[in-house]
Amino acid sequence: MLNFRNINILFVILLAAGIWGQFHYGLHWSIFVLLFVIYSLIVFYGCYYIGSNFFMKVVCAAETTSKEIAISFDDGPAVKHTPEILDILQRENVKAAFFCIGNRIHGNESIMQRIKAEGHLLGNHSYSHHFWFDMFSAKKMLADLRMMNEVMKNATGLSPRLFRPPYGVTNPNLKKAVENGGYIPVGWNVRSLDTVIKDEHKLLEKIKAGIKPGAVFLFHDTSKTTLAVLPEFLQEVKIKGYRVVPLDKLLHLPAYA
Repeated sequence: MLNFRNINILFVILLAAGIWGQFHYGLHWSIFVLLFVIYSLIVFYGCYYIGSNFFMKVVCAAETTSKEIAISFDDGPAVKHTPEILDILQRENVKAAFFCIGNRIHGNESIMQRIKAEGHLLGNHSYSHHFWFDMFSAKKMLADLRMMNEVMKNATGLSPRLFRPPYGVTNPNLKKAVENGGYIPVGWNVRSLDTVIKDEHKLLEKIKAGIKPGAVFLFHDTSKTTLAVLPEFLQEVKIKGYRVVPLDKLLHLPAYA
């Protein structure tokens, strides 16, 4: 299995073999540079591909043959688009998951309460969503996650267990923070790229292609493009005979502490 522990063991063995080979056969020093580059690329892949389970197990989809999917929104609550997205979900009778940023809850408590009242799931997406979040110590990460839960509980009475890493980045410090805090890391297997794709047609074609049993879609309720294509996407889901189900139900995970 390709994970952090096994890769470290393998490269320690390779490094020892390289040192032995250099001592006995005069292997060129460049072999160590090559080993370092390969190791760095593998670790980079593990950090930035959330579905790799490289540092810890992250649930990214459901193993099912049923025509069921889940949709999720990151980075809210956003005054500009979250209420409009909620309007669409209410009209289509669809339940979604909202992984919120704690420092955006202040002043937007009414949006949070509406999300809860309309039966959507609320998850932890960190308090700060800091650009350098993945460089924090495990202790600082855990404090950040707990601060998010505190403001969430004050606004809604809920204490989320489901956590989505900022930027989808994982590392050993995050693994420790998640385990110490009793959180359950959740990812996705269909990334809409709605923060990058501004062409509505391209975005719609991309997400329509991802409709498969057990799929978990990642959107952002800060995206105007997502707001524009969401109704047609939900119609396509129905046309294909699929149902949108709550994320915690699809993945069989406890949503709250």
